[in-house]
Amino acid sequence: MNSMNKLVEELKGRFTLLEVLLPDQQQLIVDIDQMHLHALLSHLKATGFRQLSLLTAVDWIEENTFQLVYIVFNWDTGIHVLVRTKLPRDKAVFRTITGIYPGAQYYERDVHEFFGVAFEGNVMSFKPLFLELWDELPPMRKDFDPEAYSREKFPERPYVPQFVPKVEVVE
Repeated sequence: MNSMNKLVEELKGRFTLLEVLLPDQQQLIVDIDQMHLHALLSHLKATGFRQLSLLTAVDWIEENTFQLVYIVFNWDTGIHVLVRTKLPRDKAVFRTITGIYPGAQYYERDVHEFFGVAFEGNVMSFKPLFLELWDELPPMRKDFDPEAYSREKFPERPYVPQFVPKVEVVE
């Protein structure tokens, strides 16, 4: 836990953190204002957190915000740092981190496609990754109605059960 305490103190000394959580000895969760996220990720990468393990989003519809969650990993210490920041749902635009973690371009495409968050500077973020011909609200947003989508795209048809006839076994 000593290396974790050292990391927490270092980050608190360099950045204004909104919240710090320590769920276990190998994981740190840090909430930071979006203006300082790039500086924090750059610092983490320079201090050994070379792998971006995940970038995803959470839709907090009641708060009218999206929360971006970046998970970085240090192979030398085995520590994961989850860096979270929030941005408004109605202005879901954020600057890309591909200059820090080049592999983020695919995660950013995924978050754009499924939540509608645009990443300025990632020219690939608007190119479909999974949902080619998708013309609806992004499907992971809480205001997306999957039942209405299914009714519109896949009209109801009668269900006709087809039974396999029973075969008698002759001995």
